[in-house]
Amino acid sequence: MTSRRLRDLRRSWLWIFLAVALWCLLWGGIDLKNVLGGTLVAVIVFVLFPMPPMGHELTLRPLRFTLFLLRFVYDLCESALQVGWYAIRPGPQVPSSVIAVRMASRSDLFLTVTGVLCTLIPGSVVVEAQRATGTLFMHVIGAGTLEEVEAARDRVHAQEERLLWAVGNREVLGEAGLR
Repeated sequence: MTSRRLRDLRRSWLWIFLAVALWCLLWGGIDLKNVLGGTLVAVIVFVLFPMPPMGHELTLRPLRFTLFLLRFVYDLCESALQVGWYAIRPGPQVPSSVIAVRMASRSDLFLTVTGVLCTLIPGSVVVEAQRATGTLFMHVIGAGTLEEVEAARDRVHAQEERLLWAVGNREVLGEAGLR
């Protein structure tokens, strides 16, 4: 069993590289000691705790992925400014709501990544994810009216759609109704 896991490491080279890069960042620099130590730790972790296969859902589209990243950074900046303004502006507290957003994709991977991306954007936090129904429940700042709630839902759907177009394969796009 261990020999099979060692053979599977060849397919996990990208994940190992990312783990070593994260290790070097955590230790504060890239030097031989950090790279070798990170590689050793990554190999041990990947052998002892193999990742489930998920590459079958992914297809990288470089142009769409670049556009996805640019839009995500824009959303981060815009939301940070909004939340900052909500914090310092005079007047009553900004209304917020907990909303349910049903995802177009039935994939656990895309449900999770969409939830993480939405949580990273200031002003929204995923409070629950229901795998069985593919629904995210989110606390959203600035969603006091029905129109604002629908706008927040539309932003989550748009985020999921950009993610699916950036890295989802044809089957996942078809399941989501995008093909």
